[in-house]
Amino acid sequence: MTAQKSGKILAIDDNEDILFSLKLLLKQHVELIHTESDPEMIPKLMKQEEYDVILLDMNFTKDAISGQEGYHWLNKILEIDPRAVVLFITAYGDIEKSVKAIKAGATDFILKPWQNEKLLATISSAIKLRKSKEEVSELKTKQKELNAVLDQPFNDFIGTSPEMQQVFQTISKVSKTDANVLILGENGTGKELVARALHRNSSRKDEVFVSVDLGSINENLFESELFGHVKGAFTDARTDRPGRFEIASGGTLFLDEIGNLSLPMQAKLLTVLERREVIRVGSNKPIPIDIRLICATNMPLKQMASEEKYRQDLLYRINTVEIGLPPLRERYEDIPLLADHFLEIYSKKYKKRISPLSKACINKLYDYGWPGNVRELQHQMERAVIMADDKNLEPGDFQISMERSQQDDVEFDSYNLEEVEKNIIQKVLKTNKGNISKAAGELGLTRTSLYRRLEKYGL
Repeated sequence: MTAQKSGKILAIDDNEDILFSLKLLLKQHVELIHTESDPEMIPKLMKQEEYDVILLDMNFTKDAISGQEGYHWLNKILEIDPRAVVLFITAYGDIEKSVKAIKAGATDFILKPWQNEKLLATISSAIKLRKSKEEVSELKTKQKELNAVLDQPFNDFIGTSPEMQQVFQTISKVSKTDANVLILGENGTGKELVARALHRNSSRKDEVFVSVDLGSINENLFESELFGHVKGAFTDARTDRPGRFEIASGGTLFLDEIGNLSLPMQAKLLTVLERREVIRVGSNKPIPIDIRLICATNMPLKQMASEEKYRQDLLYRINTVEIGLPPLRERYEDIPLLADHFLEIYSKKYKKRISPLSKACINKLYDYGWPGNVRELQHQMERAVIMADDKNLEPGDFQISMERSQQDDVEFDSYNLEEVEKNIIQKVLKTNKGNISKAAGELGLTRTSLYRRLEKYGL
C-alpha cells in the first residue's frame, strides 16, 4: 500500500473480532473503512456509499461451510454495481471454492487467518482494478456520447441536392450488409465521411473502424503495415506487431487511395481478401480475419483496368457496391447549407458570434468553381471566421479567385443566379455545337445533370 490513503472499503463478516482486526489494519492505509456483521445491510450501505473494494465473508452462521450464502450476496452486490470489486474471505478455502468464487464474479480469494502484508497488497491491487474499471466505464460513456453526436444523419456529410439524396439512399441500403464498397470521387468530396457513415450504421458499429491511407505507405513497408510482422522479420522488427487487417478484425477496414497500389501490392492484397487470412512478415502461420472492407479512390479504376494498370479481379473483389460522390460544382444548391453548417461549427470553436451569411456572400460562393470541393469550402469558412473583425462576414472575407468566371469571359446583364447559369449553359452549348457530352465535360457536369438543367431552363 502507498503512504497516501486511497480507497473506500466495505467489510462484511459475522465475526466481530475479524471486523475489528480489519478496521484496525486498514484505517492506516485507506481513505474509508466501513464494517458490518449483517449481510442484509449490504444494499443500504451500497446505496449510501460507492465502495472501491468489498471484503465479503463466504460462510455466515446460517451456512457455516458451503459458502452458498456468500455466493448469494456476491450476486446481489454485482446486481447493484456490476463494476464492484469483491474479495471473498473464508477460513475454509480451497482451490475448488477459489475457482468457483472467481467464476461467480469475485476478484480474488483471501484465507483466514491472513498475512497482513499479503492482505494489504491484495487490497491495493483491487483498488487499482476498481479505478481502471471506472476509467473504462467513463471512456465508454464518452464514446457513446461522441457516437450520438457523430450519428446525427451523416453529420458533416450533408446535402439536399438530388445527387446527395441518392448517395444517402445507397448508404442506408448498403450499410446493414457486409458487402464490400468502393467509394469514387474527387479529393475533398467526403469519401471517408461515407465510409464512417457506412460503419456507424452497420452491425459492426460497436467494433473498431480502421482507416489506412495507402497513398502514404511505402511499398517496402506495405506488407508489414497491413499484414503485420514478427520479431526479427527485418532489422527494425524488435517486437511482434499486428497489421491493420488484424487490428480491424471484427470491425471495418477503410483503405483510402486504393488506386495508388502497384500491381505487386494489388496481388498481395487480393490474396488476403480471397483467403480471408493474413500471414505476418517473417511467419508462416495464417491468422484468420473478419473485416468489412470499404475502399476509396479518386482514380478511374475501370479505365486503369482496361489499360491493364489495375487488376480486374481485385476491382471485382472490392466493388460489390459502388458509391459515386458528386463534386461540389455538381450540387451547387448545397453550398448555402454547407456554408451555414461550417459557419456554426467555427463560430462555436472560436467563440465568435457571426451572423448568417448575406446574399452577397452566398453569391460569391456560388460564383466559384470549388476545385477542392467541400473540404475547400470548409477551410474557407474556417479562415473567414478566424479573420473576422465584425459579426458580419463580407464577400471580401473569402480568399477565392474568380478564375472560372473570368475564363468564361461572359458579361452578365443580371446577377440572378438562374439567369447566369442559363447564359453559361447556352454559351457552352453553342461553343460545342450542341454536343451534350462535350458541353457537360466543359461545365464539369455529368450528362444527367446537364439534361436536368436543360429541362429546367427550357433549352
